[in-house]
Amino acid sequence: MSADLWLVVGLGNPGPSYAKNRHNAGFMVLDVLAARAGGKFRSHRARADVLEGRLAGARVVLAKPRSFMNESGGPVKGLCDFFKVPVERLIVVHDELDIPFGAVRLKQGGGDNGHNGLRSVTKSLGAKDYLRVRFGVGRPPGRMDPAAFVLKDFSAAERKDLDLEVDRAADAVEALLSGGLAAAQNAFHAG
Repeated sequence: MSADLWLVVGLGNPGPSYAKNRHNAGFMVLDVLAARAGGKFRSHRARADVLEGRLAGARVVLAKPRSFMNESGGPVKGLCDFFKVPVERLIVVHDELDIPFGAVRLKQGGGDNGHNGLRSVTKSLGAKDYLRVRFGVGRPPGRMDPAAFVLKDFSAAERKDLDLEVDRAADAVEALLSGGLAAAQNAFHAG
């Protein structure tokens, strides 16, 4: 593969029982991007569903690991190796507890902040310099365990705006592809 290819991975858990969970925000964003790229996901030997196409003028591989969240690293590493994508051209889209619902934040590198999917990806890659598109899911109410909170579906109030917010996160991925990190941060961190 040539040096202009990007790998965009959405994190989530496979299967219909998890489909609408907060933890699956990454998968939701990837589904929007797949529709924009005009393609369908196909099974890949790296234990992921992938779609090769174009977004924002860039060549991309969109991917959703078929492993559970806490084992996302294996498929992500397998895809990076197979498509020869360096870590700095990897974008991981994931849910983020420390950001209010619907807010989108972009960054490069950093810790995993208790996110088991990120921890697995960082460990498998042996690097944490990949780009992240963080979809805010907010903090759990009261004393609810964050692990239980992210495995619950979005609330009725959140679902009213969910499609719009997921669409906005997909816009952020495209902004990152077309204009780079600083420009995308300027556009999406203002609101």
